[in-house]
Amino acid sequence: MAYSYLNAEEMINETIIFDEREAVQGGSPFNIAYGIDKNFLFGCGVSIASVLLHNRDMDFVFHVFIDVLPEAEKQHFSQLAKDNKTCIQIHIVNCDRLKAFPTTKNWSVAMYFRFIIGDYFIGQQSRVLYLDADIVCQGSINELSTLALGDSVAGVVPERDKTWWLSRSQSLECPAIENGYFNSGVLLLNIPAWASEYVSGKAMSLLSDKNVTRKLSFMDQDILNIILAGKVTFIAAKYNTQFSLNYELKDAFINPINDATVLIHYVGPTKPWHNWATYPSAAPFVKAKKSSPWCEQALLNPDNSNYARYCAKHSFKQRKYFNWLINNIYYYYLKLAR
Repeated sequence: MAYSYLNAEEMINETIIFDEREAVQGGSPFNIAYGIDKNFLFGCGVSIASVLLHNRDMDFVFHVFIDVLPEAEKQHFSQLAKDNKTCIQIHIVNCDRLKAFPTTKNWSVAMYFRFIIGDYFIGQQSRVLYLDADIVCQGSINELSTLALGDSVAGVVPERDKTWWLSRSQSLECPAIENGYFNSGVLLLNIPAWASEYVSGKAMSLLSDKNVTRKLSFMDQDILNIILAGKVTFIAAKYNTQFSLNYELKDAFINPINDATVLIHYVGPTKPWHNWATYPSAAPFVKAKKSSPWCEQALLNPDNSNYARYCAKHSFKQRKYFNWLINNIYYYYLKLAR
């Protein structure tokens, strides 16, 4: 029997399927999975739309793992599947076993859904592409469907440089990470290798150990780097080009996004679906949004003090001084209202 630490029958309460595919003429669809909470539904929907927009020649099955799905969003995903003749499966996750693990103000238990995802496909698929919901596609991902992984558990993109790898290896007390530390926003999962390495079981064990969790800065990402050190294949940076929209607040910066970039990863607190992220660097998101059922949805206003602070900063940078004033007042109001 195939190994599965996180039993799908226990972890998935319900699966809602929107399958609008026409008869497939041979070949297998490429499976892409997301693990989110409700705050990332908008981004996830547009992310799927962006993949479809730039990969018309591919057959997909998209999987969204989430703890709750509002009825209005259910309709959006249904329409997205219908408009693109694709298949979208929504898996409602039982979070009970995950609530004991550490979270932060920016990262909910949804960050651990990628462990459920890895186990869910054991015995079903050999390859699954996991994407964070703040990733926008602007090119072909066809190569990832056949990219050789050998015995590696995942194809990943390294984060930063060797200095950073050394720093993380020392902080995590894992010398092997010095040879490469990866970002977990894009994981091309080799499911049989994931199973043979007992990744989820090891992860849950480490996350239950306070001597380990005190060392973590990036929670699930650090855990995956510890478990998979030396067991991954590094792939081209174009498949996970990280960019923070808060770089726009600087007087000067180097934008890593170019015509060759395939997957843009909008890291940091400001996301392209925020209404203060009105920069050319967010244009790929806007383009995909226009092609999706979310085309009429307004970009999101700040709904907490942290976002109000960033909104004010960006408004000042954009010389929208009235907005800057209003959001500064809103920021202090939210701070005092705590």
